[in-house]
Amino acid sequence: MQKELHPEFKEATITCACGEEYKTMSSRDNIRVEVCSSCHPFYTGKKRRAAKGGRVERFNRKYGLSEEEVELEAKAENEKESEAKELENEEE
Repeated sequence: MQKELHPEFKEATITCACGEEYKTMSSRDNIRVEVCSSCHPFYTGKKRRAAKGGRVERFNRKYGLSEEEVELEAKAENEKESEAKELENEEE
């Protein structure tokens, strides 16, 4: 085996954005991560509300639609579709 070919393997500290710290072995001194097992929703079982930045939310904000108005419109649209299906079934 050649000398000084491999990087030095030493103790490293992993720091999460939530403040949790872990000790492990790595070729790097410090590692920073955004999400760890103590704050990730999959492991904690808690749902976090993500910042509303999706396309639909931006569209609704742009045109002044609230979530309730959008839900009411969707509900009315579903009712119209179900009525149309019932009429088609009655005609057959």
